[in-house]
Amino acid sequence: MTGAVKLEPVDERNLEPLLSVAAAEAEPEDVMPPVDAPAGWSLARRDAFREFHRASFGGLDGPTGTLMYAIVSGGEVVGMVRMTRRDEPGTVEAGMWLGRSARGRGLGAAALRELLHAAAAAGMRTVVADTTPGNAGAVSVLRKCGAELREEGGRTYARICLDSALPTR
Repeated sequence: MTGAVKLEPVDERNLEPLLSVAAAEAEPEDVMPPVDAPAGWSLARRDAFREFHRASFGGLDGPTGTLMYAIVSGGEVVGMVRMTRRDEPGTVEAGMWLGRSARGRGLGAAALRELLHAAAAAGMRTVVADTTPGNAGAVSVLRKCGAELREEGGRTYARICLDSALPTR
């Protein structure tokens, strides 16, 4: 079904499927922070991917203040969406990536809507995000989910207030 997703907290059970999708259908710089490792999906970069995700296993109250979810569609992991605590109380930053084969099918908007519901359930009032103006997919997803968008300094910034009505799942 187009646009149907389930979010599963990233853990050891789904970490390898998540890495497999990342390595097959995304560039390292699109799915994890930069690391000093050979280009492409080298062994060192794969290990760094695992460690980056394991560091957030503690969730919003853990050391990184980040809760990562595997995006599952049709029983398969297709990407990741996360929320990270910001200094402003009640605010989290969202980030997401999808494997190439999952793009353009409504899965990004569906995953962000699910994340907004999870953020509200965790007591958050605001979700923020940023991307480049040229990332049409991300801008479209943010717009579909009711974000207020503004461009500044070559970035597009989004703000979604959870005090108003949440987007329908």
